[in-house]
Amino acid sequence: MLHFARKNTFRHGVHPPENKDDTAHLPIRQFPFAPVLIVPLSQHLGKPARPVVREGQEVIRGETIAEADGFVSVAMHAPASGMVRRITLAPSIAGHMIPSVFIEPFPASTQEVDDGEPCPLDTATPDEIVQAIQRAGIVGLGGAAFPTHVKLKPPEGKQLDTLFINGVECEPYLTTDHRVMLEQTDDIFMGIRYLLKATGTREVIIAIEANKPDAADRLRQGCPGDLPVTVRVSPVKYPQGAEKMVFSALLGREVPSGGLPADINAICCNVATTAEIGRLLPRGRGIQERVITIGGPGVAKRGNYRIPIGTPVRFALEACGAADNISRVFMGGPMMGPSVSNLDIPITKGTSGIIAFTTAETGEATGHRKVYPCIHCARCVEACPIFLNPSQLGLLAKVEEYERMAEEYHLMDCFECGACSYVCPSHIPLVQYFRLAKKMVRKLSAA
Repeated sequence: MLHFARKNTFRHGVHPPENKDDTAHLPIRQFPFAPVLIVPLSQHLGKPARPVVREGQEVIRGETIAEADGFVSVAMHAPASGMVRRITLAPSIAGHMIPSVFIEPFPASTQEVDDGEPCPLDTATPDEIVQAIQRAGIVGLGGAAFPTHVKLKPPEGKQLDTLFINGVECEPYLTTDHRVMLEQTDDIFMGIRYLLKATGTREVIIAIEANKPDAADRLRQGCPGDLPVTVRVSPVKYPQGAEKMVFSALLGREVPSGGLPADINAICCNVATTAEIGRLLPRGRGIQERVITIGGPGVAKRGNYRIPIGTPVRFALEACGAADNISRVFMGGPMMGPSVSNLDIPITKGTSGIIAFTTAETGEATGHRKVYPCIHCARCVEACPIFLNPSQLGLLAKVEEYERMAEEYHLMDCFECGACSYVCPSHIPLVQYFRLAKKMVRKLSAA
């Protein structure tokens, strides 16, 4: 039986249905290659990668097709051996067009990945490990897609002492991290070794939610005796897996408003990201595929798949038996993941899942839910995990008081977990308001 202390969680939050049973027990399977793979040159926060291939060029799976353009940027690698057909604009989840490399896989290719120049753990310096992670194109696979190597270089004067490996995965339907913890245990611990050396941290805490007892047991039993690792289990609550909530629940430290994890001497890395570091760096490879959950009521062949980066969402859904009456598809989970408006956009490094719903679940067969005025019930205030006032923020957003939202009500501290929208009885799309408001704040700040 798992036991956890009250301090292993945070105040507020919500309890949406988990809906993980359909895929939590299904092992990771390799996904087929689409006829055309679309590799965006911007799959991460920061500057887009710079292409180093040309149209008509043959590429080998795992080959670098774009180099990092600056420190806050990462490389891109060919997800399949094939022909570069085009380098042009393609639609993205954000709704705008971004430069992308279109690759047509060779049908007869074995699609093997050759090893490159390894990063030897024993002799590599911290800076060499950071550079190797950047060359491998590794970003946060939990959904944020922040370049991992940037995290490992804290601001000058900041000293890191605790490394968190985030395996909470509190988002409904997603079981990607769960399966990675069960099937890539050795990769995770190898990744931890690289991260310890790169950051100089002395303590490692692996955070897991209580609905994954098999993963907690596997990691405890498989942990090498020379690693300073503790597995901590938290109660099931959303958004337990958010970085700020992990620090608060398991370390008792609060990231200051507008601050960074380095301000509390900690760093957090997603468990799947850690596994990729441990899997790729010893072989000198780049990330050209990732594990995602494809599920939801609108999918027949639900499961956890290792899928090539650049696979179009439409191809993925058709290969998994999509229902005819799909009305909404989320990239990631339904709480934080954006809703897809174009099924021809590609899966990127930050895509942790594709969750499809039919009209039976969304109610869109009879029309969208009506949005009513705020009744000041304060449910959103009680749900917000960082103690903002979503109701007031929403009212200010409607009258375009963006600067006031940021200065007086700490809009930029919101990490868009969706808890406020989930509990709102008036169906007010608060998170959408906040996303728009943040864009306007950034635009005003840059003016």
